[in-house]
Amino acid sequence: MNESRLPAAFLQPGSSSFADFLAGAAPDLLPSRRSVPQGQAGDLAPHATTIVAATYPGGIVMAGDRRATMGNVIAQRDIEKVFPADEYSAVGIAGTAGLAVELVRLFQTELEHYEKIEGTTLSMDGKANRLAALIRNNLGMAMQGLAVVPLFAGFDLTTEQGRIFSYDLTGGRYEETAFHSVGSGSLFARGSLKKLYRDDLTEVDAVTVVVQALYDAADDDSATGGPDLTRRIFPVVHVITAEGGRRLADSEVAEVADRMIAGRMQRPDGPAAASLTGGDAS
Repeated sequence: MNESRLPAAFLQPGSSSFADFLAGAAPDLLPSRRSVPQGQAGDLAPHATTIVAATYPGGIVMAGDRRATMGNVIAQRDIEKVFPADEYSAVGIAGTAGLAVELVRLFQTELEHYEKIEGTTLSMDGKANRLAALIRNNLGMAMQGLAVVPLFAGFDLTTEQGRIFSYDLTGGRYEETAFHSVGSGSLFARGSLKKLYRDDLTEVDAVTVVVQALYDAADDDSATGGPDLTRRIFPVVHVITAEGGRRLADSEVAEVADRMIAGRMQRPDGPAAASLTGGDAS
């Protein structure tokens, strides 16, 4: 008898969900199944913020700042918060950093597992629904202060446009229009996006808009980190089109950030929105 055979659980037919398989075969490996002492644990773990995303004709851009905080302390200055989910989508994390990264890895495996089992990729709605289920499973942790609230975005090959999905703590899924932001600085980032967003943005324009939004968030939210010119630490920016997704090189983001900051030296509050009549705002 071959002692190296896989356990029976690996040989049984089942669903295309890796999370469902893991729940049956090794539930202790799921982040949501780990026991946590009673009480609020949120202040004991680093938190990640802020994530922004914006669509433009032919694609979508997602970006995240690099700061993680633990209470009033900067826990990390160069954390990465935006990750490719698969070839045509990306996920940005806000909330408890450690759990969020684990959830992203599980989501990446979930999408890859589905593709191997079914021989095709999930639709954008299917991907968004799978992520919602993973967030819902983390509700117990969230009630103890270890919340994970990601932002999901990608290019839909069927509709040939970028799409953005936000979530609440219970796994509720909401499709957003044009742009969105999550995290502690999201209120300020969304205000910036409202001012700067246009339907006819180019890729370069869209990247500039999300970097401007992160700068505005960092200007008013202490948990959000702006471009660090001394250490040359800049936001992580992912661009996704019909050709697939890619992370912009630090040198590309640095060029955008340097140009933006040079403009802020003349106008600290950033560029003004055009008025409805096309002239100066009154």
